Order: sequence, then C-alpha cells, then structure tokens
Amino acid sequence: MIALLRRDLRLALRSGGGFGLALGFFFILCVLVPLGVGPDGPTLGRIAPGVLWVGALLACLLSLDRIFALDAEDGTLDLLATSPLPLEGVVIVKAAAHWLTTGLPLVALAPVLGLMLNLPMAAQPWLAASLIAGTPALSVIGAFGAALTVGVRRGGLLLSLLVLPLYVPSLVFGAEAVRRAASGLDPLTPLLLVAGITLGSLAILPFAAAAALRINLR
Repeated sequence: MIALLRRDLRLALRSGGGFGLALGFFFILCVLVPLGVGPDGPTLGRIAPGVLWVGALLACLLSLDRIFALDAEDGTLDLLATSPLPLEGVVIVKAAAHWLTTGLPLVALAPVLGLMLNLPMAAQPWLAASLIAGTPALSVIGAFGAALTVGVRRGGLLLSLLVLPLYVPSLVFGAEAVRRAASGLDPLTPLLLVAGITLGSLAILPFAAAAALRINLR
C-alpha cells in the first residue's frame, strides 16, 4: 500500500493535475469573488465561509477523473485487481493520494484566502478544522464516483453530476461551522457532523467503489 501511495503521489506531482491545478483554481475563485461582490468588508465576511467551502469543493472536482482513468488506460488497474492488495485497499490508497495532493494543500491555503475575504480571525482555526474534517470525505466520495465512471469515455461531466449531490452535506455543515465561529456561536455541532460524514464515507464507500471496479473490469 505504501509503494502504491508513493507512486500515485509522484505521478500527481509530476503531472501537475492535482496540486497546482486545484490550488490555482481555488486562488483564482477567491480573488474573483471580491472583484464581483465589491470591497465591502462586512459583506465579504458574511459570504466568506460559503465561498471558501464551495471553492474547495470545486477544486477537488478538477482531478477526480484522474484517480482511476489513467490506470485503466495503461492497464495498471487490471494488474492492481489481480494483485494481493484487495481493491478496497487500492481505493483507500487512491483516495489518500488525492487528498494529500489536493485536499491538504487547500487546507493550508484556505486561511490566507480567508484573510483576503475578511473572515474574522476567531473563525480561522475553525475553517482549517472544518476543511481537515471534511475534505477527506470529498476525496473518498470522488473515488467512489471515479470507480463508477472508470469505463465511460469522457465521463468527467457524468462524474461531477454523480458526486456533487453527495458533496452537499459536507458543504452545508462545513460552511455552517465556519459561519457560526465567525458569528461568535458554538461551531462544534456542525463540525462533528462533518467529521461523522467523513467517517461514514471511509467506512462504506471503499467497499462500494471496489464493487463498482470489479463490475467495470469484467
């Protein structure tokens, strides 16, 4: 599993399809919002939680089709299916590599962009905590969607349509945790709900994704 994780990390960093593209999209989105909304600080502070979470969600979408598609094209996925490592483990490793090259950099960049969007300092730790708790679910759900569409030619749009509804609970509760922290309210309840969604996704979706891969590889 460690060797597969290292391989996926090297491929993602060399191709630039995860790390650079996601960060660039996230940064550009957060720069364009103040230009469109205006420089009013209170207004930007109110919409900052939703903007940051929507930006992180959309940035994660950009590289989802690369999770299994490249391995399916060059035959690596067939070799992985016959290896001693179960497909459930392959899914977990692929999702972990996606999070390390996409989700984790977004978590690191989000506080800086939060300052640019006039997010209160009291909400900054909760922004990082909500993204750390919620972005792994985005990667696992994305791996499940990628497994469903691995045999579909040009399935990027279909993949987005499949996973976006599954992303909504994490988006709602993650943004709500940051909004409550910015308003001086207790953000713990929505943060725990985000963490619960992530744990539930980790417990269920690797098995569902592995089953989808087995069907598509027949």
